[in-house]
Amino acid sequence: MTTLSLHPAQARSHWRWPLACTAVLMLLVALVYRDTAVAMVTIWMRSETYTHAFVVPPIVAWLIWRRRTDLLPLQPRPAPWMLLPLAGLACLWWLGHLVTVAAAMQFALVAMLVCCVPIVLGWQVSWVLLFPLAFAFFAVPIGEFLTPMLMHWTVEVLVAGLRLSGIPVYQEGQQLVIPSGRWAVIEACSGIRYLMATFMVGSLFAYLNYSSARKRLVFVAVSVVLPVVANWVRAYIIVMLGHISNNEIATGVDHLVYGWVFFGIVILGLFFIGARWADRALPADVGAQATAGPWQALPAWQPVAVTAAAALLMLWPTWMDDNNHADLAASRPKLVLPAALGDWRGEAMPDGGWTPHVPTATVQQARRYHQADRVVGVHLAYYRGQVGDVKLVSSANHFLDPRDHHWVLLSHGTVQAAAGAVPAAWRQVEMLAAEQGGQPPGARQRLTVWRLYWVGGHLAQGDIPAKLLQAWLALRGQPDDGASIHLVSYLPDTAQAQAQLSDFVRENFGMLADALVQTRDSR
Repeated sequence: MTTLSLHPAQARSHWRWPLACTAVLMLLVALVYRDTAVAMVTIWMRSETYTHAFVVPPIVAWLIWRRRTDLLPLQPRPAPWMLLPLAGLACLWWLGHLVTVAAAMQFALVAMLVCCVPIVLGWQVSWVLLFPLAFAFFAVPIGEFLTPMLMHWTVEVLVAGLRLSGIPVYQEGQQLVIPSGRWAVIEACSGIRYLMATFMVGSLFAYLNYSSARKRLVFVAVSVVLPVVANWVRAYIIVMLGHISNNEIATGVDHLVYGWVFFGIVILGLFFIGARWADRALPADVGAQATAGPWQALPAWQPVAVTAAAALLMLWPTWMDDNNHADLAASRPKLVLPAALGDWRGEAMPDGGWTPHVPTATVQQARRYHQADRVVGVHLAYYRGQVGDVKLVSSANHFLDPRDHHWVLLSHGTVQAAAGAVPAAWRQVEMLAAEQGGQPPGARQRLTVWRLYWVGGHLAQGDIPAKLLQAWLALRGQPDDGASIHLVSYLPDTAQAQAQLSDFVRENFGMLADALVQTRDSR
């Protein structure tokens, strides 16, 4: 290779083939995985939590454009070894597809788009574009798993704040009762929207206004902590406004208006304070510095060859795809709960009773079983051909329908109880019937509910183990059938309810498992 000293016009000409190959490779990623891209945009449109993701692509494009003068002196040089991470990302997408984990598929899609840059243009160019490429991951709609934790924190802080203010509070799970009325901390009160938006905007602000890595990290950390604390303050202010005004204000639409106004003031204050420590006259090449080495005449076939190799690596998951999921989903399994389980006699579940919220289950069955004065409810939700929204483990599945206000969730945790002869960790929640006509808590029905996953004849004790087990069965070519097993005790005492459910699963779980195996074999 010969070393060259190029005029800017000549440098631009040497960028043409690498840029064209990068664009073709990114377009190919978007086309091959278009269903995943469409699903991601659909979430942006459907969920207010991720509406901010619409501005991520234009911001990334603008951030790259503003670095154009810094990129021009650099020579694009393919990095073929980056084909290995690309193959791993394609594998991650495929595994996510096998077990219908949308977050894994969408993360893999964005990561593959980002990988196109170092693969074709090399690491020197990618280092200059490090932040724009990292910023692209804000387009991945992930983070709602934090909502329950944020809601719990908000409730605990709100209760402590009200009590410190001298206001008596009675807490029922996410609901609070104070002398002036009842308040509930719902998903919209968790602050997840504030957190996601502030984290993204704060990261961009730090990159554009600071050159010190320490300043940037501190500001980003503040951008994560501040919206959480601000949401606590917002919740306290709204409840206090309602209490002081005898529920004349901050209880209707103005509830949301006050919340967003307060959030806007907090964010403006954050940026105002952050701007005071901004690095003045910051050069355009904020962040990573790169030194342009001597140019070498690279043949045009190199970016073309690495682009072709990358294309083959990205296409293989689609070659292995088939319509097996769709064919299975079209066949409705026969799920039948036994009329009796040993000494426990079954009856139809009464109308209006509690059932889990499993809207996409292929088939559901529920019965109530009696033994002397003991009563246990059983609900099975069966899934076959898990694709799209039909998923055993899904954010759409809940112990309670989010729109159902007949029950109040009190607590959740894990309890150990043998499923037949197999030790198992059951997910446990306790719930209380909502107040009607001023009923005291002791007069309202209380439930203790256990849940366990059954995947292809094996037990899974939690969401992640269930997904891993499902992936393992899919890799072995076995059916993806799965079920959630819910057991409910109606005893008001938690310890007695746990003992009753423990006896029930020890005596009868084998028969429930047999019913699921028969359902799996009914094709």
